[in-house]
Amino acid sequence: MINQQKKEIRKQIKKLNDVVSIEDKKSKSKNIFKQIEDLNEFVKSEIIMLYWSMNDEVYTHDFIQKWANTKQIILPSVKGDKLELKFFTGIDDLVKGDSYGIGEPSGEIITNSDKIDLIIVPCVAFDKQNNRLGRGKAYYDKLLTTTKAYKIGVCFDFQLLDSVPVDVHDVKMDIVIADYL
Repeated sequence: MINQQKKEIRKQIKKLNDVVSIEDKKSKSKNIFKQIEDLNEFVKSEIIMLYWSMNDEVYTHDFIQKWANTKQIILPSVKGDKLELKFFTGIDDLVKGDSYGIGEPSGEIITNSDKIDLIIVPCVAFDKQNNRLGRGKAYYDKLLTTTKAYKIGVCFDFQLLDSVPVDVHDVKMDIVIADYL
């Protein structure tokens, strides 16, 4: 039942996402990251995990490059059924990932996720109780159970719902930031 509900929400959000232009997504993303830059948790953070965004996600490329010289940025690399974490060392060091074709760092794997201060997490949808609906592979849920980092969910306004179905393994965010808040 829950899996069917999640599948239906994913289909609905995809339809909504498909009608928003890349330019609009980039503009909305700037609003989201401006809010993040104002957070004390961000200001205090030295090691931040982000993600190299796909076309249907909050756009991170500019934000990562803006902060890469000031903060240590970690990006995930999809390997099998889990995320491997690697430091971002520059756009020229990204390689096309096997699973989603996303840019992934090519460096060594970070094994201690306890050092991460803040994680910025993508989604298909979030709800107003800070629950997250991902793509269904539980990559982030597996990772987020291993860290005490402050978790920020980022989404466009159409991805923030009143509620999303939640499983036992789903990890809640500390805060969710959308482009209209």
